[in-house]
Amino acid sequence: MLPIHDLERDIVARLRESRRLVLSAPTGSGKSTQLPQMLLRHGFLDRGQAVILQPRRLAARLLAARVASELGVPLGREVGYQVRFENVTSAATKIRFVTEGILLRQMIDDPALAGVSTLVFDEFHERHLYGDVTLARTLELARPDLNVVVMSATLDVDRLEAYLAPCARVSSDGRQFAVDIRYEPKEDAAGAFAKHGNDGDALVFMPGAYEIMRTIDALRPVAKGRVLLPLHGELPPRDQDAAVGRHDRPKIVVATNVAETSITIDGVTLVIDSGLARIARHDPNRGINTLLVEKISRASADQRAGRAGRTAPGVCVRLWPEREPRAARELPEVKRLDLSEVVLTLRAAGVRTLRWLDPPDEGALAHAEELLAGLGALKDGAVTGMGRRMLAFPVHPRHARMLIAAQELGCVREAALVAALVQGRDVRGLDHGQETSDFRVLARAHDEGRLPAHAGRQVRPLFEQFLRIAGDRPSTGGDEALRKCVLLGFPDRVARRLDEGTLRCELVGGRRGTLARESAVRASPLLVAAEVREVEGKKVDTILSLATAIEPSWLAELFPADMNERTFVDYDSAARRVIAHRQKRFRDLVIEAREIEPPADAAAKLLANEVIEGRLRLAEWDDGVEQWILRVNLLAKACPELGIAAIGEPERRELVAHVCHGAVAFKEIKGRPVKPVVRAWLSGAQQDLVEKHAPERLRLSNGRTPKVAYSAEGAAVAVRIQDLYDVPSVPPIAMGRVAPLVQILAPNNRPVQVTQDLAGFWREHYPRVKKELARKYPKHEWR
Repeated sequence: MLPIHDLERDIVARLRESRRLVLSAPTGSGKSTQLPQMLLRHGFLDRGQAVILQPRRLAARLLAARVASELGVPLGREVGYQVRFENVTSAATKIRFVTEGILLRQMIDDPALAGVSTLVFDEFHERHLYGDVTLARTLELARPDLNVVVMSATLDVDRLEAYLAPCARVSSDGRQFAVDIRYEPKEDAAGAFAKHGNDGDALVFMPGAYEIMRTIDALRPVAKGRVLLPLHGELPPRDQDAAVGRHDRPKIVVATNVAETSITIDGVTLVIDSGLARIARHDPNRGINTLLVEKISRASADQRAGRAGRTAPGVCVRLWPEREPRAARELPEVKRLDLSEVVLTLRAAGVRTLRWLDPPDEGALAHAEELLAGLGALKDGAVTGMGRRMLAFPVHPRHARMLIAAQELGCVREAALVAALVQGRDVRGLDHGQETSDFRVLARAHDEGRLPAHAGRQVRPLFEQFLRIAGDRPSTGGDEALRKCVLLGFPDRVARRLDEGTLRCELVGGRRGTLARESAVRASPLLVAAEVREVEGKKVDTILSLATAIEPSWLAELFPADMNERTFVDYDSAARRVIAHRQKRFRDLVIEAREIEPPADAAAKLLANEVIEGRLRLAEWDDGVEQWILRVNLLAKACPELGIAAIGEPERRELVAHVCHGAVAFKEIKGRPVKPVVRAWLSGAQQDLVEKHAPERLRLSNGRTPKVAYSAEGAAVAVRIQDLYDVPSVPPIAMGRVAPLVQILAPNNRPVQVTQDLAGFWREHYPRVKKELARKYPKHEWR
């Protein structure tokens, strides 16, 4: 009897009372297989089926098979499963195990979920993207009769209970045996097994299929006759069943983190944990979700260790240092995965906002909407006809767009293979030679069986699945059709070679990168890259691979709204001239540029800017011009009623631009007349007012006419003392409102006094000044 059976009465009572239940029970308690059977036994499924959401396809299939076996019914009748590309259910199905995306799509077609009485969210602690989205949508359904159960081995129960409120809670401590945790950072899995192996079965955790096969090879010499079995999601069902089944001798199962939860492997008393997993994250450069090998969290490590103590005391050997820092738990997928497929699905259902348990980043949502708009699936935030057609394909929107285009262009088989290759494992590194697309080379390698084994195993079933979805039909489109399909799926990856001598490229979005050296399209000036990755060495390099050559005319044909032409004018400081190019652009990427004659106004502004900044000098812009401007500005300030506007920095720039108009090079402007242009800023009448009220020279009472020096502060005259005899005062300017400053000079033209009160100077200071100067300059007249 499993621990979950001790809670059966409590579970049934609480669920009948509130319709919502949080069930917390450790791994191995039996909740994944027994709860659906409890629902069936107690009549919860009389009105409809139970849908049990599983994060992984492998778990959904194995759990459905286990429950069907325990109920004694064929798989696919009362108990079935449905995952992407596979549906093993019937009209009689009462218990349906599904992966999370399946239910969300069902909600679009049938928002009321007719025929469903209970939703069970299993292993919710893993916080898969579609689990979060589907639970949020479920809470918005107007179905008071719908039962909702959220369960896991490790849950933040308080927070989840508040999110589901009103909600009941049932918890179990299970019957976990003691597990001895040991750390062996210097050992590999084979060494750890040789040192700690016991009589029971062993479970070894590795991050992926490649590492699993290497580990199995390493374990053979120390396995002591045990059965060695891999377990991961890419295996055929028969091999997956063998890993979880019973054998006539002890076994060692080497698995990915799919064995952390849900799947029960009986008899395990030793767990060897690499501490690693392939964690799903969004790569914004590739635009798809990727799996990167990373350290698992403490919560995952505890889940793995618990596998050793389910049936008896056990040992968990961790292949990392005891004090190595680890995150408490993994970041929810909604915080780290591409949201474009989810956003398209929600938009199609008319959903713009959700009450998230953990809201996604605004930047991630914006990126998803931008990508969908670029693929033609959204317009102004609403789903287009193309977007609804894309929803018929349960694949990433990029691949859906490619497959739709392939149906129209007659290259379904070719595009299906491309979609499979893009989604599959790393298939770079083959000798490409010269081709129109790297995918052509990879397709030949696939057909000839030359792909790496780990890639080939995954590509073939995906290829066949895509053919079933898109509809296999004869190929009529040829090479050009396939290349257009790739372009339609990756329009944000269009790149242009910057020069023939290197592989440097410029991409849409203002990015720079380098075409992979092994690419088959090294000779193409324009291409689209299905993969953009960052390689970290002495510096971070952006590498473009899985490239396809495209023609500029296709961009105008397929994306007419994204094409634009603009004229760009710039100043060439080396040549000291203005240059202009007419650029044809796809979005923000320059596709074609040709030199043209610069527009006169733009050229004048650029030349004027160089003059204003002091990098070019107009020979005729002399002190006389500057004095004229100062005279104008003094009148504008002192006599506003005259209606003369000041010449500030913007006006000065415009004046210089007038001088430069019609020229494109410095040699054309350096000797041009300036004063007529500056004076012409004012009308003839205004010029006369300047001459009258801000004169170039002052007429003194003794007939002298000293030159006025204007400044931002006012005006001044410099006059030798003898030339001021018989001058009691200097006449004011600017309609009598500005008294010029008088600089009184000695015979050697050095100032001896500065004043605006000439009468006061004669009366108070001149006697002393005369005495001193007469002694120095006795030959000069002194009155």
